[in-house]
Amino acid sequence: MGKLIIPAGVRADGKVALIGPATRIKPEIVEGLVSLYAERPDEMPGAELIVYPSVLDENACGSYAASLAQRVADFTDAWSREDVDLVICARGGYGCVHMLDYLSSDFISAHPKWLVGFSDVTALHALLYKSGIASIHGGMAKQLVENTDSGFGSYRKVFKNLVESASPMLEYTIPTHQYNAAGEGRGVLLGGNLAVLNGLGGTPFDLMAESLHQDVILFLEDVSEPIYAVERMLYRLHLQGVLRKVKGIIVGQFTDWKSDRNHESMYDMIHERFTEWGVSCPVAFDFPVGHNDRNVPLVEGAEVCLKVDWESVSLAMKIHDF
Repeated sequence: MGKLIIPAGVRADGKVALIGPATRIKPEIVEGLVSLYAERPDEMPGAELIVYPSVLDENACGSYAASLAQRVADFTDAWSREDVDLVICARGGYGCVHMLDYLSSDFISAHPKWLVGFSDVTALHALLYKSGIASIHGGMAKQLVENTDSGFGSYRKVFKNLVESASPMLEYTIPTHQYNAAGEGRGVLLGGNLAVLNGLGGTPFDLMAESLHQDVILFLEDVSEPIYAVERMLYRLHLQGVLRKVKGIIVGQFTDWKSDRNHESMYDMIHERFTEWGVSCPVAFDFPVGHNDRNVPLVEGAEVCLKVDWESVSLAMKIHDF
């Protein structure tokens, strides 16, 4: 892969597109985001929010926000518009993988701009990275409306600063965790939802395999997966050789799981497997990324430095001048 393209910052008069690439969203969340642009424009990136038909499609297909044709059409239109600087996915759920057959890398790379989302949107992050474009793993409509404090300021403030290119660097520092492995690692930041990443394994969109031929800092999170299911997916990374190759691992928020007969907690299991497999790179547990209020924006494809010691963890991302 050549030099990764970092999208330009969102212009003060630029437009922001809201699309529905996956599951339906509650109308009140969309209404809340529209109100923010009308009533608190200084807190939002860009000057205008464009809500695409797929977001609140009256003919939504089952659990999906809209038909596949509509979802692809909305993404294509938003991505190709010269006046749109940022595309926000309304929510995740399931459905983004449907679109991968219909969006070419040539089309994606011809119109570089910021895309933001997490969870199921991991599939679109994989598409963008394989097309040579950096993207943002971060909160969507709900997170922008609720605007919780991530520990680094309100989500809107952190997000707006990032997409407007206010700083060439973004750094997060958090307390250490008992299961952490100390050290320093440098590489390209890649990852997202473990189940989605696992589902893309062996395809042209396999982000985890990137670590087999370049330096990667891998970050992982998931929701509503049983402990044994996460263990099974981690075994794939182990057997694939990924965990021996990565230069650092960020274990984010794994939420809505239940203890089972084998493990009291998800982190217990992950720590046991990493120890058993002799994972030797720096490992940071309980990082604020995932399906809860602790979900800071991360730049997929950014050059990063992960430092883990017995007092704190820091992740520094180089946003510009790659």
